[in-house]
Amino acid sequence: MNLRHLIFFKELARTQHMAKAAENLGISQPSLSYAIKKLEHELGVPLFEADGRNIKLTSIGGVYLKYVTATLNDLSQGNELVKQLMDPDTGHVKLGFTYTLGQQLVPELMSNFKNEPRNQAITFELGQGNSQGLLQALANEQYDIVLASNVRKLGDQFTAHLFDFIPLVQQEIVAVMPNDHPLAKSDSLHVADLAAYPMIQFSKNSGLRPLIDQILAAAHVQPKVAYEVEEDHTMAGFVRYKLGVALMPYLPLLNPSQVCIKHLVDQPLNHQIYLIVRRSGFVTPAVHRFQEFARSYCWQHYTDEDRLI
Repeated sequence: MNLRHLIFFKELARTQHMAKAAENLGISQPSLSYAIKKLEHELGVPLFEADGRNIKLTSIGGVYLKYVTATLNDLSQGNELVKQLMDPDTGHVKLGFTYTLGQQLVPELMSNFKNEPRNQAITFELGQGNSQGLLQALANEQYDIVLASNVRKLGDQFTAHLFDFIPLVQQEIVAVMPNDHPLAKSDSLHVADLAAYPMIQFSKNSGLRPLIDQILAAAHVQPKVAYEVEEDHTMAGFVRYKLGVALMPYLPLLNPSQVCIKHLVDQPLNHQIYLIVRRSGFVTPAVHRFQEFARSYCWQHYTDEDRLI
């Protein structure tokens, strides 16, 4: 079925006059008549009938017009949406990120990105979750970009085959404990010093869990796990209320008046946050622009150890 023939049909149905419709469409009357006859032949029903010197829709033609109008409207809206998506100054970015990145990094990136005049019309759709869930959503095309930890596998698939992991910022791993904890008075702290105390650990769904396990294993520590939690706010709250000590990223949410934060003298590993995108698939100009901005901004502002987030 020729799309132009549907456009011709809609215009003829509007004017109900062959000459007027042909003039409005910029084609000859024979061309319009041929198109309508071909459409009627394909459908196997008459769409118009004589009405004196003019024509009018048949009852079936009236029903068909509703569907043709809806289809052409949807197509027009789709065409307009594609134009908007392809315009780097008016596009849309679906961004997913882990819970704690909403405290500083994501709003900092978005604010500075939107401060540039050419980016002010670009819109964002935001979502949060743990790294595993975010990567699954990225694979399902629910996000364009995800800021999260590296998760090695999704089900049976290796994530390295699905995504590009672009290093963005690093987080220092520190020991956190209640302010009146015995270790709070130590001038220097080693990972092994935590072994004797109950520990709040990240759950297996957390992208941080493999790194924390690696740090503990390197120090030959078998942790006394009191509770497993999924995200950092909860971990800080459990520590504050004396339910255990923890190894966690050094984040803005850690309030020194509520918990004691200790740097570890024998812990050189940092938690790497990645900008993650699908390895295959089309990327709109607006998404590409934000991706490049995030990489450049973090390279300029987060390469110093003092700016670990």
